Amino acid sequence: MENFTMYRRRLIPNECILLDKDVILSFEGNRLVTSWNAIRPKKNLHHGISCFFFDDGIKLSKFYREDNSLVYWYIDMISASFSDTEPDLSLPFSAPDEDEPFVVPDMLLSENSSDSASIRKPSLIVTDLLADILIYPDGFVKVVDLGEISDAITQNLLDEKTACLALRLTDRTLEDIYKGDFKEKQRYLESFESFS
Repeated sequence: MENFTMYRRRLIPNECILLDKDVILSFEGNRLVTSWNAIRPKKNLHHGISCFFFDDGIKLSKFYREDNSLVYWYIDMISASFSDTEPDLSLPFSAPDEDEPFVVPDMLLSENSSDSASIRKPSLIVTDLLADILIYPDGFVKVVDLGEISDAITQNLLDEKTACLALRLTDRTLEDIYKGDFKEKQRYLESFESFS
């Protein structure tokens, strides 16, 4: 994966998975587009394409079956940050403050960035904030896993500030979907499908 490693952190269960098989299609600082095959393929999930909209706190994905038919659009509420150390799995998880900007290390922004073995690659750690939104091919919208947020708080897996952030991100994303503004993000992701 280019000049950084990428991890997907989940809170339930508490795990952090290296996404070394994902293919980076585009990285523009505040947006990262990847294509991937399911880590654990299922009947209704074989592969997909995703865009991390870091400034919006979401990961938008298209989930496909093995025959390339669309299962649905899947929107994860996320918190993401770069680190120069291994992912920290300590709990409860606390996201950066909502008004704290997503910062890309300078070495990744430079056109002459070195991939030298003497320089440790930064790690992009994307934490799933549990709440998800599904958009089915017929346009039906479904919110899932809100109960996991309360479970995570009571099990001391997530702090209150981060739970509030997850709910605000969900609310804001639903507003964009209902107003029709979310289609712009969907079109952006679809513009990379021919490269996946």
